[in-house]
Amino acid sequence: MERPTVTTVTLVESNSCPDGVQLVNSQRANRMGDPNDLVELALVVQKGNEFIRANATNKLTIIAEQIRFLQEQAHKALEEAKKDADLHHAACNIVKKPGTTYHMYLRESGQKYLSILSPEEWGASCPHEHLGSWRLEYDMSWTPLADVQKKSEHLALMDKVLNSQLAITDTVNRKS
Repeated sequence: MERPTVTTVTLVESNSCPDGVQLVNSQRANRMGDPNDLVELALVVQKGNEFIRANATNKLTIIAEQIRFLQEQAHKALEEAKKDADLHHAACNIVKKPGTTYHMYLRESGQKYLSILSPEEWGASCPHEHLGSWRLEYDMSWTPLADVQKKSEHLALMDKVLNSQLAITDTVNRKS
């Protein structure tokens, strides 16, 4: 048999002389009232505790979800950094310039190298296995060729937002 949960209720201390004023009848002012009122008060306190616990649980759940999201973002950032490092450390006989597309190939020896010639430009005479193509961005990160259009659209949108923000800032500065 399960024991009922006992909820304690803290009542306000009685004072026969609040703020230095003597009460006419302190027993009447501090009277407890109907015992059912105490039961009702205990239920209200218990409900309050349940709501506090539920609210705390909800907030902690949101924080846990944010932590999982941040862990995923950190994992993606580390994967991208490794990919960028691999591409930057691949053999290359030309100076890499942002905005240029590079193609990675694998020699029989296992050496990976970057070239500006695409597999299509090599045609049937492509001497090595093509591993992928990337564009070198101005922040020195690499974008897979399949994502270049999407990345360009994203950057154009960011430029538009920044330009509209600058227009707002310039308008405010001219008025000052």
